Amino acid sequence: MGSFDSAQDDRLRSGRAFLGCRASNRAELLNGVFTLIGRILFLAIFLALIYGVQRFWFLRVWNWISGLAGAQWRSGLHIALIAAALALFAALFDSLLGHVVSRAPFGKGLITVARLWVAASLFALIAVKSVGGIEWVTNAVANLRHGLAIGAHGGSEFDASRRTLFRYAAFLAGSLPFVAATYGFAAGRLRYTVERVDVPIANLPPELDGLRIAQLSDIHIGDYMPPPEIARAVAMANELQPDISFVTGDFVSGEGDPLDACIGELAKLRAPLGVWGCNGNHEIYAGMEDDAERLFQQHGMRLLRARNEVIEYKGARFNLLGVDYQRDHMVSGEHTGPMLGEIEHLVRHDMPNILLSHNPNSFPRAAELGIELSLAGHTHGGQVKVEIVDHDITPARLISPFVAGLYGTPKAALYVNRGLGTFGFPVRIGVPPEITLLTLRRA
Repeated sequence: MGSFDSAQDDRLRSGRAFLGCRASNRAELLNGVFTLIGRILFLAIFLALIYGVQRFWFLRVWNWISGLAGAQWRSGLHIALIAAALALFAALFDSLLGHVVSRAPFGKGLITVARLWVAASLFALIAVKSVGGIEWVTNAVANLRHGLAIGAHGGSEFDASRRTLFRYAAFLAGSLPFVAATYGFAAGRLRYTVERVDVPIANLPPELDGLRIAQLSDIHIGDYMPPPEIARAVAMANELQPDISFVTGDFVSGEGDPLDACIGELAKLRAPLGVWGCNGNHEIYAGMEDDAERLFQQHGMRLLRARNEVIEYKGARFNLLGVDYQRDHMVSGEHTGPMLGEIEHLVRHDMPNILLSHNPNSFPRAAELGIELSLAGHTHGGQVKVEIVDHDITPARLISPFVAGLYGTPKAALYVNRGLGTFGFPVRIGVPPEITLLTLRRA
């Protein structure tokens, strides 16, 4: 009877495990579907936004040309406008067209101009429409104040002067984004800054107080981040005399980028405790995760991929962990389940833990696991930041609440590096590229 009950219990446990597994798989599948739908919707909204903005400016210029005297001038300029629109489309979707534009003479320059135009034209449209909105409110208030029956002389003079003022204001507001984009490309994206940050760590051994960490992130080697610029950042990091150096992913932007040249420059980093890194999402997109690991090892550095290493400093030890890019919904690829699941068993509870994870959204999970310090990148700080009434407005908030800088709980801390390079639009406005010196302090 006892053996029968035991067998029955085993079958019940197996059944529950099977049902639990099916429920878990179903939840993962649903999360994957929702993630895919979200990405498709985001892409559709992004493409619709680009189309709407470009249509606005195309029609605005088309109508301006239509008002010019001389039929031949109008025809020629209309043809030139259509050609410019086609060139803009080809430059923006060069990768889908087999890179025919980038391989053509002056093609890369055309792509640069197209990207700058798309970014600036969006903000210019917002600025122009904002001025138009203010004008509408002003007119509404004026009509309410003076009534519907305004004297012909006074009313027309007042309206004309106000209309002229807002016309100039719209022109000025629409011009500023183009000036800012030009500055952000020519100067802002290469104006490296050194951020010195003290990081309080709970239960930090006295020997580790004062440990100096240099962090670089989001290199994105390519046309807008050539090897000499990486070398300049590396030299600035070495001047800080760190005890250990970290590089938190995104060495490249896509396939064909010179990963070996990037890591060759990073190999010139100097620190007594070595140079360590992790992969970012662009290494996954480019299929270069294994190559990055191999090149790191070839140059005497270590790229941690779901691995840890215990490092000793002045008689004390800390546990250094690193992971490949953690997706917000870990439902695809080699690793499934919650973030950081592959290193959960590597977390130590007898010494401080430092995690290299490109995606800052892994921080809440890292804090749950007892990891005292997480270092990340990924957001680029948004590349563009506008401050309005003590509030920062940046595109990075669309992908993470951890945009840039130091974040923390009583038992865990996160630092998000703004990165060196750019992606998408080669511009930085209000978000300078960063080399970080972190100093550990006892909380």
